[in-house]
Amino acid sequence: MSQLQLVEREEIDEEEEDLFEMIDKLTAHGINAGDVKKLQDAGIYTCNGLMMHTKKNLTGIKGLSEAKVDKICEAAEKLVNYGYITGSDVLLKRKAVVKITTGSQALDELLGGGIETLQITEAFGEFRSGKTQLAHTLCVSTQLPTSMKGGNGKVAYIDTEGTFRPDRIVPIAERFGMDPGAVLDNIIYARAYTYEHQYNLLLGLAAKMAEEPFRLLIVDSVIALFRVDFTGRGELADRQQKLAQMLSRLTKIAEEFNVAVYMTNQVIADPGGGVFISDPKKPAGGHVLAHAATVRLMFRKGKGEQRVCKVFDAPNLPESEAHFSDYRWWNRRCKGLNLLQ
Repeated sequence: MSQLQLVEREEIDEEEEDLFEMIDKLTAHGINAGDVKKLQDAGIYTCNGLMMHTKKNLTGIKGLSEAKVDKICEAAEKLVNYGYITGSDVLLKRKAVVKITTGSQALDELLGGGIETLQITEAFGEFRSGKTQLAHTLCVSTQLPTSMKGGNGKVAYIDTEGTFRPDRIVPIAERFGMDPGAVLDNIIYARAYTYEHQYNLLLGLAAKMAEEPFRLLIVDSVIALFRVDFTGRGELADRQQKLAQMLSRLTKIAEEFNVAVYMTNQVIADPGGGVFISDPKKPAGGHVLAHAATVRLMFRKGKGEQRVCKVFDAPNLPESEAHFSDYRWWNRRCKGLNLLQ
């Protein structure tokens, strides 16, 4: 059985390369190489990413004065257009969106083709509802060619709960006819232990994504460490502010590098959920998280091995739901079969 291979960045179409301008191009516009290095040390590797920072943040970088920041931003504006564009231009830019298959036909149809790049997709639900297993499946399907509903890119996985299992990747890779070893080599993994560690891991991703063809970032789960590190109502405002900063960073990564961000979320009891619901639940994180996610998916257990995914909120998808088999059972059943032939 032939096995699929991930292409290298130099083989990617020129159109993909034009999505972002590397920060070192600023030297051709009169910016000192030393100042460019300071930006890179701060986790800024593209002009697109630079324009997503406030001047207040940039002047906070050691060695960059307000005058230098003004000059840097002026040079970046010559390389990147961050002003008004027409609706037709936006439609043209949307053609760069890649839809990554979930491995389930029912779920793909629900999502209009799969998990999209340039946006954040949030999956929330109780334990064993299928959120993390979908994350494992996406680790593999993202590496498929775009002609096979994949993303033709690498995967970054930030694990806050210790649930990533590489041995679960193996049968999924075999199901898709891919070499498990090569698939695992194309996944970079980090275990986060505090919310600060989680945020710093995101800052370090820019250098890797600027150099290699990444297409998916997974954060599993996005809220767990915030619920541990901040306790009580007295710290709630601070927690939500820090959470907002991290979610803003995720949004910028998605738009700067054309990657799909898939994050899982926990649920909490909802006392005001209504008298007709036996055990009402709502996603954790409040309005801050609700506004950050582009697509919100609610997962719950169905009968037996069945799982149910409902579109909870999305700008372009109807509020509908799909029934699919638990991925653990599905991947065991399909082990050794290339379902894409």
